[in-house]
This record gives sequence, C-alpha cells and structure tokens, in this order.
Amino acid sequence: MKWLVLTCLALVSCEKNIDFNLKETPEVLVVDASIENGKPPLVVLTKSFGFFSTVSPELLANSFIHDASVVISKGSEEHALKEYHFDSSGGYRIYYYSTDTSNANGIFTGELNTSYQLRIIYGDKEYSAITTIPPLAKKPDSMWWKPAPFNADTNKVVVMTRIIDPPGLGNYIRYFTSKNRGPFLPGENSVYDDQFIDGSTYEIPVEPGIDRNNKIKYEDNYFRKGDTVVLKMCNIDRTTFKFWSSMEFAYQGNGNPFASPVKVIGNISNGGLGAFCGYAAAYKTLIIH
Repeated sequence: MKWLVLTCLALVSCEKNIDFNLKETPEVLVVDASIENGKPPLVVLTKSFGFFSTVSPELLANSFIHDASVVISKGSEEHALKEYHFDSSGGYRIYYYSTDTSNANGIFTGELNTSYQLRIIYGDKEYSAITTIPPLAKKPDSMWWKPAPFNADTNKVVVMTRIIDPPGLGNYIRYFTSKNRGPFLPGENSVYDDQFIDGSTYEIPVEPGIDRNNKIKYEDNYFRKGDTVVLKMCNIDRTTFKFWSSMEFAYQGNGNPFASPVKVIGNISNGGLGAFCGYAAAYKTLIIH
C-alpha cells in the first residue's frame, strides 16, 4: 500500500500539459456503394473532414460530392450512373448516384454469383473497386418469437431464427431488420462468418437493427408484441465481410480512450475510403401477435 501511495503522488507531481500538433490533412473521397440482387447500384460520395470537426447536419449536407463520373460495369457491359437527391426528414438533401433511367443502354440490376466493377473519376483522380454478389447459399429457414427473459414488460419479445449453413468455409453474412415498414437497419454486430458453425443448423436471436446516428436505448434491444419484423439476410464476399467487421469494431471503440486504433479495411483504390459491397439478399417476415 505504501508503494501504491508513493506511485500515485509521483504521478500527480509529474503532471503537465501536452499539446498535440495535428496537421491538417487533405480531403479524401469517401465511398459508400452497394449492389444487391434484383436492385440497381447505389453510390454515395462524400468528402472526409477533420478529426476534431464538429459533426453537424450542415457539415454532412455540405460533404456530398457532385458532378463526379461514376460508371459501373459487368464484364463488357457498362452503365454511367446519374446523380439524384431526396429531402431528408431534417430538411437537408441527400445525394446519391444510381441507374440513369433516361439512358436505357446498359441498364442492369444485381445478379447472383456475378462480379461488378465501380469506376469513379472526381477532379484529377480516378478510383475503382470490385465486388461480387455471391450465390444465395444461406438464408433464414424459419422465424419465431419468445418472451424477453428477466423482463417485467410482457410486451417485449426476442425474435429467433433458424439458419442452415452449407458445408465448406467462407459463407459470410450481413443482416438488417425492418420494423413496421421502417428502413432496414444493420445490427450493432451485423456481420458473421462460419468459422465455428460450418455445415451446421443453428438457432440465434435476431437483435433489432440500430440507427447509429441516434443514441441507443436499452429498450431498443427488443421487439414488441404487435410489431411486424422483416429480416434481411445477405450473403457477402470476404472483402465486404472484412470491411464491415473492421468498421463495426471501430464504431464500438469510438470514444474509449483505452481502445486500440483500428484500421478500417476498404476496397477503394488510389487512397479512397469506404467500400463497394455486393449483397445476395433473402427476406423473412414475422408478425408478432
């Protein structure tokens, strides 16, 4: 105990201010791009901003990149995407690139077991990425609910699903949920591999998807009686799995001064951030009575 007290006193007496001289870094292209079976490609382009910038709706609204050349190709077929926008509930416009419906040449939607290349030209730089929509090897076999354990509120429930994993390693998935016709949101931990469940049939709880823009509340961990829940389970390739697993690990360490730095592993070339992801999606609906 004596040595502990002396150590604490030494640490206090040696306290001093430390100034960090963080250099301003140039803006970097950030890509959030995806293509899903049966749906057109969707690409959101933004600019990075400083680590100590105050994140506000105005900052995010001004971060969108306009007038970029965005082309998606499948083998010898290619299609130039067009910029669109919609008004968010907060009164700001969200910009994205997708299929140019005014140009019928080369329009295509995502197909299973198919690879796609994304090419972006912005300013004097060109970026590219490749993704694959894998086969639909895994999908939810069934869904049901049960009362939430150790909870006085009898309206709170846990949704369960049964999944059959085919033999052979390398079946990666990412899941989303929609509640009462709301948007599809990913779970806090939304990506999984089959390292420990290869070739087995297993039952797992489906945690509600979360909106990372809002503070997570305890009651968000459950569904409720009367909810209509849609589970969207996507087969993904290894590159998409590595991106989202590293991204979610970084999310969970955010704000923890003792967390180790995490490198998010994207697939955008030429120093771009983010990823181009392919999804082979299957859906299952449960009405909780």
